[in-house]
Amino acid sequence: MAARFRPDPTFYPSPTMAMQAPPEQLAYVVLLDPTGKQRPDAMAVVDLDPASKSFAQVVGQLDMPNIGDELHHFGWNACSACLCPYAPHPHVERRYLVVPGINSSRIYILDTQPDPKRPHIVRTIEPDEVFRKTGYASPHTTHCGPEGIYVSALGAPDGGGPGGIFMLDHETFDIRGRWEIDRGPQELHYDFWWHLGHDTLISSEWGTPSMVRNGLDAEALLAGKYGHALHIWDLRRRKHLERLELGAEQQMVLELRPAHNPTRPWGFVGVVVSLKDLSASIWLWFLENGKWQIKKVIEIPAEPADPALLPPLLKGFGAVPPLVTDINLSLDDKTLYVSCWGTGEFLQYDVSDPHNPKKTGSVHLGGIVRKAAHPSRPDLELGGGPQMVEISRDGRRVYFTNSLYAPWDAQFYPAGFDGWMVKLDIPEGGKGMTLDPNFFLQFEPGLRGHQIRLQGGDASSDSYCYP
Repeated sequence: MAARFRPDPTFYPSPTMAMQAPPEQLAYVVLLDPTGKQRPDAMAVVDLDPASKSFAQVVGQLDMPNIGDELHHFGWNACSACLCPYAPHPHVERRYLVVPGINSSRIYILDTQPDPKRPHIVRTIEPDEVFRKTGYASPHTTHCGPEGIYVSALGAPDGGGPGGIFMLDHETFDIRGRWEIDRGPQELHYDFWWHLGHDTLISSEWGTPSMVRNGLDAEALLAGKYGHALHIWDLRRRKHLERLELGAEQQMVLELRPAHNPTRPWGFVGVVVSLKDLSASIWLWFLENGKWQIKKVIEIPAEPADPALLPPLLKGFGAVPPLVTDINLSLDDKTLYVSCWGTGEFLQYDVSDPHNPKKTGSVHLGGIVRKAAHPSRPDLELGGGPQMVEISRDGRRVYFTNSLYAPWDAQFYPAGFDGWMVKLDIPEGGKGMTLDPNFFLQFEPGLRGHQIRLQGGDASSDSYCYP
């Protein structure tokens, strides 16, 4: 009996201890039907063990029972936050995947036991239940926290706002209800994360369901109507504290990556595009002298291009925007990775001094114009570009896929593309990166990879209460 009460061995009190964990053996990757009409989305299981005969191959796949979900940013039911002293749940297992559909507002709970290569559905939370119990729609991102599972939503069932956060019980998966007690002026929503050591939650902004589900609304973009701010919240009191404005020209403030060390009150957020010059940027938020502040620390310029090679949406600009759609921070808080989905560039920065990032690496794959090939297939022009990125706990391996969101894929890559996943190797010290020539996974035709989760945890699954 005693064994039942030991904490899950994949939970770690600190990021430093998590970095010493065994290497990941499997990845879970959501696969999307880009038409949303022909077949269900799926959850693929990918072999990450270099010693295995099936390395870099899909070794298991669960097709969902419904068509048109557009599975999005899924996560584990429990993680290292369960070891926090003020809300301890060490008996909970990292076992279930909480998988939201951004288009259907349906949430699947997948059990990865007893066979991790054969996840199976144990519960489905239907859209009507989400609407009724939360008032929200289009669930987007899930994070496991000390007290339960947090889920962000883009807006309301009618397609408008506000967006926000609701909670699930991490054992029963029952919906508890909305998280916010006092939302203040917050209307738009996208990602959220926290500084557990400072009782602070940060949220970012994209757009309401009606602003995103049919693709980028050029009129709304040029009018500066997409998200351009961060929000600071009191995590315990669930109360809005302040809004950090980036400027209306900074459109679509997306992925949040706070420092993993809970004593460090700073983090990075990516901005998709500037209306001024189509550049993308990375901003640093930080606490200084008791005041939260934000500043731009990286700017990535657009690349001039022949209008004939550009999709209709971009022809008038004569340039390819970087379109930073995902970023990720290594567990030691020293290395930042940036996906430029438009230009096909994947960037690495040394952020040991977060106020002064230094570029340390770059690779190209895909891209709207470049269509850069993988070393293993120099003959194959690639569509899509670096998108959802995940880092191993020890920081030595990085994985990414190439699809953003079906209606947006169609606008920026109108010729269509196949789904693929790649791996990069990172040397000791974290500077530089090399594409693994033996890891170029092409998913089955008609399905595109999106979010990746690594078995046992990764650099964006967990939060920690100890440095």
